[in-house]
Amino acid sequence: MRRKIPSTSALISFEAAARHESFTKAAHELSLTQGAICRQIASLEEFLGIELFRRSKRGVKLTEAGLSYSRRVATQLDAVERDTLSIMGQQGANVIELAVVPTFGTQWLLPRLKDFQQQHPDVTVNLTNRTRPFLFADTDFDAAIYFGDADWSGTSSYRLMGENPVPVCSPRLLPAEKTLTPDALAELPLLQQTTRPYAWRQWFNAQGLNVPRDMTGPRYELFSMLAQAAMHDMGIALIPPFLIQRELAEQRLVIANAATLASTKSYHLMIPERKIESASLQAFRDWLIQKAQQYSLD
Repeated sequence: MRRKIPSTSALISFEAAARHESFTKAAHELSLTQGAICRQIASLEEFLGIELFRRSKRGVKLTEAGLSYSRRVATQLDAVERDTLSIMGQQGANVIELAVVPTFGTQWLLPRLKDFQQQHPDVTVNLTNRTRPFLFADTDFDAAIYFGDADWSGTSSYRLMGENPVPVCSPRLLPAEKTLTPDALAELPLLQQTTRPYAWRQWFNAQGLNVPRDMTGPRYELFSMLAQAAMHDMGIALIPPFLIQRELAEQRLVIANAATLASTKSYHLMIPERKIESASLQAFRDWLIQKAQQYSLD
């Protein structure tokens, strides 16, 4: 069945004319005549069966339908351009498209990635933020690093490390003795992590406490958001130390209580089974596991 899609030339002409609200400026940008722009847009309006512009002696103005359509067309043309440039840049190169949870990617993986590049200069690793599992078949990702239980259909899983978060806060919230008891922590605002809603409850239970308000407090999706909130005296956060090494070293955050929350889940590298034989992915997998093991021993 033939797709109901207008010509690309007509869409490009329309996007330029809509952005400038001028056929003349669109013609100049695209190195076409004004008459050619007019014909392209007229053919597009005929294809759609709606009026995209109101014409007058003073110029052209987008209709409501034209304004709505122009936004969608601009978004799709931008996506096509990005994909085109991406595939052009990959010619003759080994590229790994890696989905990664944001804070782990910026705080742990990126500071180490130069070592992989030096060992494998022919392999390029592109990182994209993803916080939740997805279907590899619906994306261009070659692998993913995520936090969970490794139950991801159609993939091979490689454990990297646990989290073992500890309570941290701004040094301004700590008393002179430089530590807080679990009971004292329970009286302070508790910063919550969206994807780990029971973290504080589990931590308090491990200390033998039942705190009614252990799931109350502002929620943030990323550990980087939790760290910022804690640094600005908004409360206590449970964060893995390896994700805030710089903040701890610079005393922008301090450990409020040394008791860790033992991880029941871990960070995993997930590779779809259909790509498991990729030499580039195998090299990246071996390097990543080695780095994770080295870190665990430090």
